[in-house]
Amino acid sequence: MCGRFTLTRRDGREIAELLGVDLREFADHLPRYNIAPTQHHYIVTARYENRQVSLAKWGLVNSYAKDASRAAQCINAKAETIDTRGAFKDAFKNRRCVIPADGFYEWIGPKNKREPRWIHPRDKGLILFAGLYESWFPEPNRPELTFTIVTCDANETVAPIHDRMPVILADRDAEDWMNPREADPVGLKRLLVPAPADLLIATPASPLANNARNEGPELLVSPPQQAALLL
Repeated sequence: MCGRFTLTRRDGREIAELLGVDLREFADHLPRYNIAPTQHHYIVTARYENRQVSLAKWGLVNSYAKDASRAAQCINAKAETIDTRGAFKDAFKNRRCVIPADGFYEWIGPKNKREPRWIHPRDKGLILFAGLYESWFPEPNRPELTFTIVTCDANETVAPIHDRMPVILADRDAEDWMNPREADPVGLKRLLVPAPADLLIATPASPLANNARNEGPELLVSPPQQAALLL
């Protein structure tokens, strides 16, 4: 699964350039070290030949929903069932997106002493999670955009920590995934596979990451590293 992720890059212009979108889309960007369910984050969609960026709330809410009570249960969508599960199948057919990130968290250890691991690209590059999005109306005439992250079986890097991981798309595959004119969406499931094992590494992070209210670069500093900084 994916329950927290990051976009720690500071330069919004650089993010925009890497995504191929208008530089103004990230003019107000601030680095994020602990993006949590029900918080807002960027999603990227395709419209004709262009990419568009929108802010959406993490936790998909269907257009017909009367409230957002199930949003926290829909932060992830299993790749194996997105074309058949009621909560996701219409979005899979018509509303696919990617979510820019540069890492995600998973935890190891007993419940009373969970230790976070930050899983991120070896080259510190940007990654694109496969996602789905929906709009619903918490109030008349006020649509709210929401999204979910598609997950698949873990690769060799993530498997010792968790049995699932977000689907990470190469840029070219992201183009195919977002294409709203795709005649055979089910054929896109070929893209929903584990990332190459050598793409990612897992590094110890601070227990501060356990609390979704915590934010800042100190979340990526493991306890031994923090102790060394004090010497």
